Amino acid sequence: MVIVGAGFGGLCMAIRLKQAGVEDFVVLEKADDVGGTWRENTYPGCGCDVMSLMYSYSFAPNRKWTRMYARQQEILDYIRRTVDDYDVRSHIRFGSEATGYEFDEATDEWEIQTSQGPYRARIVVAGPGPLHVPHVPEFPGLPIFDGTIFHSAEWDHSYDLTGKRVAVIGTGASAVQFVPRIAKTAAHVEVFQRTPHWLIPKLDRRLSAPERWLFRNVPGVQKAYRYAIYWSHESSIVAFMNPRWMKGLELLARNQLERQVKDPELRRRLTPDYTIGCKRILISSDFYPALQRPNVDLITSPIEAVTTDKIRTTDGQDHAVDAMVMATGFEIGDRFADEHLVGRGGLRIQDAWQNGMEAHLGVAVHGFPNFFLLMGPNSGGGNQSIVFVIEAQVRYILGCLRMMERSGATRIEVRRSVQRAFNQWVHRRLAGSVWNAGGCDSWYLDDQGVNRAAWPGSSASYWRRMRTPDHHEYDLTNASSRTDEDTYRGPATLITPDEELPIEVHLSGHLQPIDGSFRWYGRITADDKLAALSTNQIHLRIADGPATPARLTEQDPWGNTRVTGTGPPPYAPA
Repeated sequence: MVIVGAGFGGLCMAIRLKQAGVEDFVVLEKADDVGGTWRENTYPGCGCDVMSLMYSYSFAPNRKWTRMYARQQEILDYIRRTVDDYDVRSHIRFGSEATGYEFDEATDEWEIQTSQGPYRARIVVAGPGPLHVPHVPEFPGLPIFDGTIFHSAEWDHSYDLTGKRVAVIGTGASAVQFVPRIAKTAAHVEVFQRTPHWLIPKLDRRLSAPERWLFRNVPGVQKAYRYAIYWSHESSIVAFMNPRWMKGLELLARNQLERQVKDPELRRRLTPDYTIGCKRILISSDFYPALQRPNVDLITSPIEAVTTDKIRTTDGQDHAVDAMVMATGFEIGDRFADEHLVGRGGLRIQDAWQNGMEAHLGVAVHGFPNFFLLMGPNSGGGNQSIVFVIEAQVRYILGCLRMMERSGATRIEVRRSVQRAFNQWVHRRLAGSVWNAGGCDSWYLDDQGVNRAAWPGSSASYWRRMRTPDHHEYDLTNASSRTDEDTYRGPATLITPDEELPIEVHLSGHLQPIDGSFRWYGRITADDKLAALSTNQIHLRIADGPATPARLTEQDPWGNTRVTGTGPPPYAPA
């Protein structure tokens, strides 16, 4: 088995495999250390906005938390310690970035290409995390800026902001943490806000010495704290699903704003015009005071362009800056948009998700057998710890592996009808939620306005749904029990206006559920002659069949060429 990523998700999968007596697995990690987002994010003030007592594995409680809201280094120390406590470090392959995945139907195994060489595995569990690719806006003129630019997730600790004129682009979860810190030493900080966020107080404090003693020495005390925190957060899901009930949270946010910001004009610019919860609710008690320091200004006019040493806004003002810090979030709409991930019959993930990401229960995708996601589409939420969700998913995946073992299957794949019915239910449920109907544009929604992030209910309901996989929802097969009449593997002829080339192909296809058309796709085995072709518009012929129009799309990491077409395929599907 191959697990991708050594953050909370991948490590939870690894630990639970070890506990189940499974040793035949590796964890591929592109960096040189564990920790995922808590390794990457090191900006001043970096910490978690979920209470620390909920931000750990249930089976590995951290007796060493020092605060109600843990800081980055404390979380990273916990992750490193847990890796060693459960003896999974020897399974981790550091410096091994997964660059491509292809499913081999002859063996029911995945071929995984990495920066350190290839792997083959029956099962792949992908846990790259939703917050690992920084988003940087493409402002006109940005490349000619002579100052220093970095993203908050790639903080440049070699550049001292002391005495500098700093522009902070964005006012999201990272900015509210580091702006109060850098404002203490920078000469001037200008915070560029596109859309205001709702902020509620951060009830942070140091855990007292008696509390920490009780956690270490009295069984059940830390668990009682954890349960209390969990259910206090869980109770809010009723309001998230029924926005008219969000008024209590909004009152809490408005009270903080009115209490901390006395200037009515500044308060107006900081007041959102959408329902609280539509965007991520931010937790901070020192961001508003930081904005009122004499060396800090809030800029709400949109950025028009960047010059060598200034930022020009649409109101005609030029803002001279020495450095720009991008607090602009992450690319989370489709984390596999640029991945080479090819499933059964040559189906690319980009084709499977051409109308938007979807999976079954956030973990399984039709067309990609033996491949599981952690924190996949519609498995997150806005009110609970991601670690809780990850544990539920890992338990479900282990249940799927046990189903394979009991049935003697070498392939497990969620049924198309099951995935479709599940996603229809999800989006019906989400239609009236605050994420969909709260009046904002947020990262919960993709570019088509569809919510691909949130689970439509409580985390407790997700946990119950994930307790045991239903074998009726999956096709469990092995090579002897399958018929692949809808695929073709063998010789073919590639036809261009100038020549005909003998090739080897592997093709498959499926009906499009929206318009009923047949889309086929696959790969042409690596052949140097293909590189010399002057066109990607070709025809394919199999045996004495008709020449079928097709298009060459890309070359994969193994040197194979992808091919696709719409309409009757060159082979005869069932």
